[in-house]
Amino acid sequence: MDIADRVELHELPGRYGDAIDDRDWGRLALVFTEDATFDLTDLGGPKLSGLAEIQRYMDEDAQHPLTHMMTNIYADETPYGAKLYFRIVALLKERNVGTASYYDDVVKTPDGWRVKDRVITLRRRARRS
Repeated sequence: MDIADRVELHELPGRYGDAIDDRDWGRLALVFTEDATFDLTDLGGPKLSGLAEIQRYMDEDAQHPLTHMMTNIYADETPYGAKLYFRIVALLKERNVGTASYYDDVVKTPDGWRVKDRVITLRRRARRS
């Protein structure tokens, strides 16, 4: 993986956070593949399938924090693309702060790096290869 790939991978969490904070659901197409999955079950939410379902859920059902701050971002190259790991520090309502961990399988498409599968957890999970 070259430096340009790593920079693009490091930008994905920020693009996601800004799309959510700006309520610009169309920009999620710059983050996810058309057939992406997004597993929110550890947060009490559903497992979403496909970009359209992710956009609809974010628009209609999600309980969004007031803002996202993505941190601890790193990527490991894999035979199919990359594993992307990062954490969120989120400002919640009533001045509370919450954290969660994101675990992404990312693939390189003709339009750039996109998340194929995402799992978010409230607690950091054991690292898997």
